[in-house]
Amino acid sequence: MLNLLNRLFKLPENGTNVRTELIAGLTTFATMVYIVAVIPGMLSKGGLPFSAALTVTLVMTVLTTLAMGLYTNRPFVLGPGLGSAAIFSYTLLGDGVPLSIASGIVFISGVLFMLVSFLGIRDFIVRVIPQSVKVSVGVGIGLFIALLGFKQAGIVVANAKKNVLVFGDLNAMGPMLAMVGLFLIMLFTARRVKGGIILAILLVTAIGIPLGVTKVPESLFAMPGSMDGMVFELDIMGALDVKYLPFLLAFFIPDFFSTLGTLLGVGGRAGYLDDKGNLPGIEKNFHVDSSATTFGALFSCPVLTTYLESSAGVEAGGRTGLTAVVAALGFALMLFLSPLASMIPTVATAPALIFIGISMMASMKKVNYDDITEYLPAFFCVAMTIFSFNSGNGIAAAMVVYAFLKLATGRWREDHWSVYAIAVAMIYYFHVVASAH
Repeated sequence: MLNLLNRLFKLPENGTNVRTELIAGLTTFATMVYIVAVIPGMLSKGGLPFSAALTVTLVMTVLTTLAMGLYTNRPFVLGPGLGSAAIFSYTLLGDGVPLSIASGIVFISGVLFMLVSFLGIRDFIVRVIPQSVKVSVGVGIGLFIALLGFKQAGIVVANAKKNVLVFGDLNAMGPMLAMVGLFLIMLFTARRVKGGIILAILLVTAIGIPLGVTKVPESLFAMPGSMDGMVFELDIMGALDVKYLPFLLAFFIPDFFSTLGTLLGVGGRAGYLDDKGNLPGIEKNFHVDSSATTFGALFSCPVLTTYLESSAGVEAGGRTGLTAVVAALGFALMLFLSPLASMIPTVATAPALIFIGISMMASMKKVNYDDITEYLPAFFCVAMTIFSFNSGNGIAAAMVVYAFLKLATGRWREDHWSVYAIAVAMIYYFHVVASAH
């Protein structure tokens, strides 16, 4: 078996061994296993059955991570992105968009990503999408996720009389437990504790048992839940309506650029980059990532993306696809621990949303604040996402403002014509939205 693994994953050539890869895979699994509690919980808020959402989340994570490990021989792990899950559940399904159309938008996003990946036009997309939009989309979605966390925790609530958000009852058990969880996550992260997020979630869950917030299930083991109602719910033609274009961009842009950033960032830590800073064989990684999103849409799964938590395995010494395979097997085991996942209360997962969402703000430092054509679109993207509670509105506003400012300053030649075509489509989108109200 050892000889087979050495040959299959070329362990000696990559300066590693089975023991190191095993530890690295378990480290990656421990670092991102929080998605088992968070993603299904988010999808259930959109009206999907928790057990079905949990099974889909785990099956898609296992299959796509195995594909990444075996096809690319790299230690990258995939899973449903938190940002896409938030848009899918709270914005689309929450606003009454049928599941088939929401899945159709994800599917089209995946097909677009596949075309970019397999046709080798990655560099063209990098040039076409404005820098301010690349950066601010993720930040806007991050704050959107953080706001969802604050609301689920009961820390922030809507005041109908004043028509604003205010503090909830901070003396209530739910908000207090959520704040305990948030401070635990901050403590573990500051102390660089591996798997700090899931550890905080489990601790809050344990505290919540004697307080009556949750209860221990009769059995910790169970067969995976049925995926009925989530398989092949796909309306591609309905998803092609121009009013869904901002959401297509909201899925595609973060997936494409976060994947690119994760591959280069984690690849750099692993020593994969050449002297020009490029990752040899990156096309294979893009093939898997883009195909994963398209395949996952057939099961009503939000955008599947390469997780930055893969870096935890690399830091532990992982250098090959065996690390990804081990992590995938860890998630496969969780398929039979669904009662454990279902007992985790919302107040335990909400702090993870808050922390991860806020952490996504770091990329705002990449905005050029000396250029009004860059920082104003970035601001509108973030502000409109939060103020309207809709990431599609944020992207649409950013593209319109960006195109207008480039035209107003006479710098329209700096961008490809498609930027202005998208801006026109976004103006029509706002017309449709306004007409709907």
